[in-house]
Amino acid sequence: MKKIFLFLLIITESFVADAQQKLLNMEDAMLKARTTLAPENLQQLQFYGSTNDYIYMKKTDGKDVWMRGNNKMNSDTVFLTLEKLNNRLRSAGFDSVKTIPAIKFSADGWAMTINGNKILLDPFTNKYKMILSKELGSKENAEAGNAGFIAFLDNFNLYVSDGKNARQVTNDGSKDIVYASSVHRDEFGISKGTFWSNSGTQLAFYRMDQSMVTDYPIIDWSVRPAKAELIKYPMAGDKSHHVTVGIYNTTTQSTVWLKTGEPAEQYLTNIAWSPDDKYVYIAMLNREQNHMWLNKYDATTGNFIKTLFEETDDKYVEPLVPMLFLKNNPLHFIWQSNRDGWNHLYLYDTSGKLIKQLTKGNWEVIDVKGFDAKGENLFFVSTALSPVNKNLSALNWKTGQINMLTSLPGVHNTQVSSDGSSVLDVFSTITNPRTVQLISAPVTSKSKKNAVPSVTHPKILLQASNPLKDYATGELSVFTIKNDSGDSLYCRLYKPINLSSDKKYPVVVYWYGGPHAQMILNSWNGGPGDYWFRYMAQRGYVVFTVDTRGSDNRGKAFEQMIHRYHGKAQMEDLMSAVSYLGSLGFADTSKMGLFGWSYGGFMTTDFMLNHPGVFKAAVAGGPVMDWKMYEIMYGERYMDSPQENPEGYEATNLIKQAGKLKGKLLLIHGLQDPVVVQQHSVNFVKACVDAGVQVDYMIYPGHEHNVLGKDRTNLYQKVTDYFMQYLK
Repeated sequence: MKKIFLFLLIITESFVADAQQKLLNMEDAMLKARTTLAPENLQQLQFYGSTNDYIYMKKTDGKDVWMRGNNKMNSDTVFLTLEKLNNRLRSAGFDSVKTIPAIKFSADGWAMTINGNKILLDPFTNKYKMILSKELGSKENAEAGNAGFIAFLDNFNLYVSDGKNARQVTNDGSKDIVYASSVHRDEFGISKGTFWSNSGTQLAFYRMDQSMVTDYPIIDWSVRPAKAELIKYPMAGDKSHHVTVGIYNTTTQSTVWLKTGEPAEQYLTNIAWSPDDKYVYIAMLNREQNHMWLNKYDATTGNFIKTLFEETDDKYVEPLVPMLFLKNNPLHFIWQSNRDGWNHLYLYDTSGKLIKQLTKGNWEVIDVKGFDAKGENLFFVSTALSPVNKNLSALNWKTGQINMLTSLPGVHNTQVSSDGSSVLDVFSTITNPRTVQLISAPVTSKSKKNAVPSVTHPKILLQASNPLKDYATGELSVFTIKNDSGDSLYCRLYKPINLSSDKKYPVVVYWYGGPHAQMILNSWNGGPGDYWFRYMAQRGYVVFTVDTRGSDNRGKAFEQMIHRYHGKAQMEDLMSAVSYLGSLGFADTSKMGLFGWSYGGFMTTDFMLNHPGVFKAAVAGGPVMDWKMYEIMYGERYMDSPQENPEGYEATNLIKQAGKLKGKLLLIHGLQDPVVVQQHSVNFVKACVDAGVQVDYMIYPGHEHNVLGKDRTNLYQKVTDYFMQYLK
């Protein structure tokens, strides 16, 4: 193995504990981390309508009030109190409310939910428009369009209401025929099943026929006797569901079906309407997921018109974001693709001609925020500074000029004003709990055509103090090491409090290693939303995390190293990390524990079986144990099908390897898990019994793939106790 060395120390955080040296308890670490021990914030911060004024809610004399300010005011002023809001609501015909609701202040009015009714209140007339009534809002998958029509599901069928009368659009809905719902197991960026046109008078919706997919039992243990609730779970290599797209026209009250053709087992993703609502675009993907067609369909007839362009990859193509039409230019659109190895923006015309690549470099575009008022500048978030930072930039799509508006390192969550000249920036680093600032971003020169915004001095709206100032906290650092292949791997290390140079401390390693996940960020606490890592460091552990190959936001080649063989590259990287830990004088590598969940649970089990003796104990939560039992969409993207890749599936079948287990392993599974079904862990336990190997097992009844709520404290206490027992 090549020598492992420290490549880049990004930033190190060390707080000096006060005389109290308070320790976090488990409730502090898991629950209060998101409430009373979370960094201070400005609640419901937003721009006020189409202005550059900002508005947020705060408590004044124990009461919630809305505050308003701008770049010209030295101090913010009270904008809306409960009393003033109730005066407006009574004028609109509503009863008074006891607390101020969440409000979205748009150019069209104030959107809020009153007594279960979502309304849009006109602040000038105090009249309101019903967006979604309480009755319709309680319906499944209810969604309102711009023209006042509401789509919803009732008894498996799709209905569209004008607010008074509802029309049934489909009549064959069932558990097998699913309408207006997310399809393809929520992959490819799909999160819903209805898509209103820009005018709000036409509705594109999914129809999923899953009658050919095998039923899978999820057991409800809360009733007597227990009963099986059957779900449809398409396992890798088996039959997949068939999806089509319908277009309902509220004017003609008729439905046409897009002629998406054969084969039936294909993926219809990233649905988008043309600006004039005449066409629907779909990114169509073959089941093998290595060929994508961006297709155009006539919304009136359903006819296929043309393929704008295709994308292929020898491993997989994964479209995640629909096309974005330029503002005020309906003949051009922006497409996101990692075809050059990194996710970037490309400008096309509607004939399918590539005009130019708009962004380029060894970094990823991770979010697009929209255009300025003139449609000349596009705002996007990227990893241009480094993979652990997220920064906002402005791009002039005509000139290609890019200005980074949030140039400080950190993770920036931003909102851009409607005219694009102001930005609300909420950011943190591992040393800074949170800063909230208003950035003025005027164009560089008003006289210069096609200018791009730049930054003037920001106005600080809030600087949060350290919420852990009364607690003993050790040093936290984020840095990189090199693996055997020369890749830089980002790492996070929490040192034990009161670290002594003449002592060695046990180590807990947490990891994931799979796609669409990044464990380490230059944000408060280093990325985690809870303080369990700090809790363990307070109790004398070195707590370490590494983002191995396969992780997100490091480019296509870095992720695709896992293709057809989950685990191999990641285990090599973890061995590099273990070598690094061994170089630390204070880390006791003879007493190490490993912890991972979901894909990380698979990785943890895989490592324990194939690298025995490195870790004394491990915890694997919701683990995949046999990729043949995982779902088609995710599983076949990264592994191909079992028929195409029998060697890869055989090598990653951990159930068949159970007899190799040497250390202590605790498996944890939510009893109602519909993502990684419990059969994975049950079969692994059976294989351990058959092989005469001891394994520990914990279930969480009533929980699905993740254990949430108050029971999460119980889960992490179980994990902590396990490591306490075997590492100390």
